[in-house]
Amino acid sequence: MKHRLKVFGLLGLLWVLFFGLARIIFLLYQFPLTLDLSLYEILMPVWLGLRMDLAMAAYWLILPGLALVASFFIAEKIIRLMIILIFYGLSIFSVVVIVADLELYRHWGFRMDTTPLLYTGPEGISSLSIGIFFLLVGIFGLLITSLHWSFRKFVLDRLTFQSAHWRNSIIMFLVVALLFIPIRSSFRVAPLNTGVVYFHKSNPFPNHAGINVVWNFLKSVVSDNSFKYPSDFLDETTARETFSKLMRTSNVSTRVLNQSKPNILLIILESFTSKIIEPLGGLPGITPNLNQLCREGILFTDFYASGDRTDKGLVSILSGYPAQPKTSIIKFPNKTEGLPSLPKVLARRGYLTSFVYGGDIGFANMESYLNIVGFSHITEDDDFDAMLNTSKWGVHDQFVFDRLLIETDTASQNIGTPFFKTMLSLSSHEPFDVPFRQTRQKDESDLFLNSCTYTDSCLGQFINLAKQKEWWENTLIIITADHGHRFPLDNPNYDKRKFKIPMLWIGGAVDTSMQIHKIGSQTDIVNTLLGQFDLKNDDFAFSKDLLSDESTSFAVYSYNNGFGYLDATFESVYDFDLKNYLIPDSILQAKDLAKGKAYLQMLFNDYNKR
Repeated sequence: MKHRLKVFGLLGLLWVLFFGLARIIFLLYQFPLTLDLSLYEILMPVWLGLRMDLAMAAYWLILPGLALVASFFIAEKIIRLMIILIFYGLSIFSVVVIVADLELYRHWGFRMDTTPLLYTGPEGISSLSIGIFFLLVGIFGLLITSLHWSFRKFVLDRLTFQSAHWRNSIIMFLVVALLFIPIRSSFRVAPLNTGVVYFHKSNPFPNHAGINVVWNFLKSVVSDNSFKYPSDFLDETTARETFSKLMRTSNVSTRVLNQSKPNILLIILESFTSKIIEPLGGLPGITPNLNQLCREGILFTDFYASGDRTDKGLVSILSGYPAQPKTSIIKFPNKTEGLPSLPKVLARRGYLTSFVYGGDIGFANMESYLNIVGFSHITEDDDFDAMLNTSKWGVHDQFVFDRLLIETDTASQNIGTPFFKTMLSLSSHEPFDVPFRQTRQKDESDLFLNSCTYTDSCLGQFINLAKQKEWWENTLIIITADHGHRFPLDNPNYDKRKFKIPMLWIGGAVDTSMQIHKIGSQTDIVNTLLGQFDLKNDDFAFSKDLLSDESTSFAVYSYNNGFGYLDATFESVYDFDLKNYLIPDSILQAKDLAKGKAYLQMLFNDYNKR
């Protein structure tokens, strides 16, 4: 009996030490962020995270513990094999989650949950550069080797059982049952949650470092399908009244188009942050073509992405529906089926609708969403010559723009039938492997800037050719981005600079050249456009008309565990894990803070009932 308890204890200690090692590797991998921490801020995640490590180790002890209970009745050879197989299976799973999280956190700024399951497949792996891939493989090998060596050295060699009376199995079972204590980690009403490692009031990173990522991933697997947002984030009456004031607008829009039924071409550029666009205060020389185009049309100078991923950006742009902090509505066709849709509205008005993309349209559930919202034709990577499918994500932007030009020429031949065509680029996505090189290639940020310059050159060539076409004079071209990017400057996950993106209206159908300084977001594209045709639709409840004098100047953006709100005089960032504000540091004004909370509460209510 004592021997079994010793094996059980050693196995538990091994898991706790392993999870501690994983946390240290996480801090080392995120070295630029760790470097900014004090010694106290480094040690606290290790200490507070021990509670979650004990809980996760307890979970991993249940199966071998039950095997030890069975060892009183089953042959030692079988029990030994069972424990070995259980350990190897759990260790491989744990290391895969831990290693994947290292790189995902660098890009997304939150510990791994079920979100990456939306991006499984070769496209997800293709985001990695060769160097990062081999680094992660090396870390994987190091963790697996050290874990399995320790198991063989300190546990497997002791995995022999002396005969004992069957009554001792009851004692062993009770010991296994006691794992409930570290698993729940509390005798109070609330069980263990990630809040136990949150100690820092302003910097999320040291709090995130304390999270046991394997526990976090499994928790999200269990709760993801049944996830509901809080219905009491702000009381309902206050939420409705505040939201109504925010979204108040008139039916009168400033007319900026010279015709009532133009062709509409929507170009969505991957990761095109305002930080690379000079007229928006970005770096000079990165996007010379887009910089010039900003002087030719209507430039919205204070425009923000609603979320931080392509799938969220598409829904925000095409359905006027905001990104959610913890989920992505595109994952649930039963919810997206009820969303309003810009393509459907335009199709009812006689428009031909189509979507052009050089990648796999099935990625991240895009295909089901694009069909649900009413695109009559979708072009994807399989529709291009296989010789052109040479990038890790699909077809390079230059060939996608070439295809777009051909399809636009064809669509324009349907005299009397306008078209609504949407194009999504992809070359400026990680790992930024584009057929274009400038001298700056020092780090990943340089690769990103280089890929943006490449996409900008493709866009510039397309516009130059489009200006020579007959359909140019009858066409509105809207250029925006699916989301921003942490590069350049490597902004924190919650920073508004990461979410600021361009929106530009050009084309022969645009009547004037001007700048719109009203603050808006992707969700506002729908009703701003429909307002030009007196078609503003209340179904797009989260979309306002940026060209209406009476609409409110504000934007809301969501990241994984929080949201930001900004208007002309105020901004705030709320963290749901901290249950507190990261911004502002000054005295909080309740009436201002209620604006962002009201917007989120109305979004939560709408999401939950779909």
